[in-house]
Amino acid sequence: MALHGDSHEELRLFQTGEHPCGYFPERRARDLVLDPQDSRLGELYPMALGWGFRRSGDLVYRPHCQQCRACVPVRVPVDRFAPDRSQRRCLARNQDLECRVLPAARTDEQFALYRRYLAARHARGGMDDHGPHEFDQFLIGGWSHGRFLEIRAPGSTGRRGPLLAVAVTDVTPLGLSAVYTFFDPDERARGLGTYAILQQIDWAQRCRVPHLYLGYWIDGHRKMDYKRRYRPLESFDGRRWLDVDAGAAPIP
Repeated sequence: MALHGDSHEELRLFQTGEHPCGYFPERRARDLVLDPQDSRLGELYPMALGWGFRRSGDLVYRPHCQQCRACVPVRVPVDRFAPDRSQRRCLARNQDLECRVLPAARTDEQFALYRRYLAARHARGGMDDHGPHEFDQFLIGGWSHGRFLEIRAPGSTGRRGPLLAVAVTDVTPLGLSAVYTFFDPDERARGLGTYAILQQIDWAQRCRVPHLYLGYWIDGHRKMDYKRRYRPLESFDGRRWLDVDAGAAPIP
């Protein structure tokens, strides 16, 4: 299969074999993947986000299952976003935290937090044995547009506070993409996952890019339906982006 980019050169797409679905254990899944050997992949990635693709390491993929269309690409139009009451409480609860954007490069502190997060939230989920190489392969890759948004507790004079969360974020001229977030499992009351997305929205607003891409939303799924809370929310139907809360009206 092939697509045509702005360069009018064909972009080759590959379909993976079936593999276990990460969201429904009884189902099998497969993906469409942009040619991993294409030297233009980093250049084409921002456009691919607009086609409903996502990045994992150096792979740019989109679910393409035979009998299932549950995974829906979604994004937040950041200029129209307004936090709801719960999100405003999350911001107030975490107003003492410090955020900074860093190059996508692993530190020992980040890796230790990543391992704690996996052990607490995704035990026996297939990522238990991730070492430094897997961290780099999954979250950074060779050509990525990534940055690490670090979120820290307040520090004492002259010292940085403890690392609480890292939001791995791709930065492109067409929008930010939330790749993966991991956080301190002992700080559950803070709502660090919500806080990280709110900070990414603020970051996108400050960078004056139109969207924060949130990956795939599954309506009603206990692990994925939280994305519906960021409103307005736009979804991609394979041809165009639609406003989820406006009866699937096309985006002008």
